[in-house]
Amino acid sequence: MTEKTIQEINSKIRDGSVCVVTADRMSEIVEEIGPEDAVKEVDVVTTGTFGAMCSSGVWMNFGHSDPPIKMQKVWLNDVEAYTGVAAVDAFIGATQISETEGMKYGGAHVIEDLVRGKIINLRSTSHGTDCYPKRSINTEITIDDLNQATMLNPRNAYQKYNVATNSSDKTIYTYMGTLLPRKGNATYSGAGDLSPLSNDPTYETIGMGTRIFLCGTQGHIIGEGTQHAPGANFGTIMVRGDLKDMSPEFLRAAILYRYGITLYVGIGIPIPILNEKLALSTAIKDSDISTSVLDYSIPRRSRPTIKTVTYADLKSGLIEIDGKEVKTSPISSYHVAKKIADTLKRWIEKGEFMLNLPAERLPPDTQVKPLRQTRELPLVKDVMLTNVTTIEQGSEVEEAAKRIIKGEFTHLPVVSKDDKLVGIVTAWDISKAVASKDKTLDEIMTKKVVTSDIDEPVEISAAKVEKHNISALPVIDKERKVVGILTSDDITKLVAKRRVK
Repeated sequence: MTEKTIQEINSKIRDGSVCVVTADRMSEIVEEIGPEDAVKEVDVVTTGTFGAMCSSGVWMNFGHSDPPIKMQKVWLNDVEAYTGVAAVDAFIGATQISETEGMKYGGAHVIEDLVRGKIINLRSTSHGTDCYPKRSINTEITIDDLNQATMLNPRNAYQKYNVATNSSDKTIYTYMGTLLPRKGNATYSGAGDLSPLSNDPTYETIGMGTRIFLCGTQGHIIGEGTQHAPGANFGTIMVRGDLKDMSPEFLRAAILYRYGITLYVGIGIPIPILNEKLALSTAIKDSDISTSVLDYSIPRRSRPTIKTVTYADLKSGLIEIDGKEVKTSPISSYHVAKKIADTLKRWIEKGEFMLNLPAERLPPDTQVKPLRQTRELPLVKDVMLTNVTTIEQGSEVEEAAKRIIKGEFTHLPVVSKDDKLVGIVTAWDISKAVASKDKTLDEIMTKKVVTSDIDEPVEISAAKVEKHNISALPVIDKERKVVGILTSDDITKLVAKRRVK
């Protein structure tokens, strides 16, 4: 078996004889000459990924003012940073939103603005102490005024991502982007054959101390990322780098519509080809990387896998779901990922980037556990009223009034001839219609009905009630048939009971 050492590869980097290829080309080379000869010919394979990595942020040291202040609250352009450490250190998270702009501006924008050299407003308050007597400060800074600006991202560069779609009748807004109703689209993320962790899935060369490309400069992996789940091919990495050396070309703030702020982070990892195993793993193709299509309209705890697809399927632009062709679209950029792999390739060829083996490889067997909840609200099916009176579409208003009076309730779901929900009327709607004497049931009913699912946590339904300023939610099954109703009174009583306990 042909083998090389990292020292031999670094010697080639120094004398300019190193052979570097990007990961998307390695499969052709291995197919043409085989893995043994590929080890002899290729020294390094470069990878790249550029996508939304919410678990990102920057540690900053502002330096001491005169007189000094112990910063207990800090805002950068009205975005609050975490200050529960030393007097003038703070961490700004990418997803934190502005207290004045809301989801129009956030921590990711502050980070990008710093990299671009823009002026940032720094505001801080304190209770004051003998050695830190100053109680407030309001000033302007740039990145050059910071002693340190260290990007430290707890979870980046997922090995792969699930695919998101939506089977419900309404558009939903998620960290996977906007999902159209009735499986109108499917979104995915990740670079496929360029994905850094997919090119060394057993982490033979990846771990603590591995030197990487990070947002246009050299950074390091400092360990496994949070939610690192290698058994399911969902490995992640924790990374650090100097923000002062980064480029906005590979670091961009973004807003996921009606979801929140995120930061697009560019990462590239060089894979030294030390043996045939690594030659074969870096020859991975999009058709070799499979992932699951999930229905994001179903609560997370019971979300099923609809089907399995490959990245080749996803990049084709269409996948088939339940006999229907569904358009696919990435929320990451393969174009920028390729640019990262090419840039890292040039750095190595020019002798500007040396390779190293990790001090400790990423763990291969960690598992992700859900949050332990000792006071969890029940599901809708545990609380809803199941004895629901409905009325058929096209019925008389007087008949609706009679049913409401007889049942002593205030909400009446309207159903079609095949019992599917098409609207809802309230006692108030009925009273107005009776008074006017010229309205039909179909004219007065609310047609865009906010509904609930039986397996939905009650707290989610409560949020819908508050958001839409309504007082009841019909509970429907997958065929839109009414199986129950949940009212704001039911929710209030439940919360009150829990507070008493």
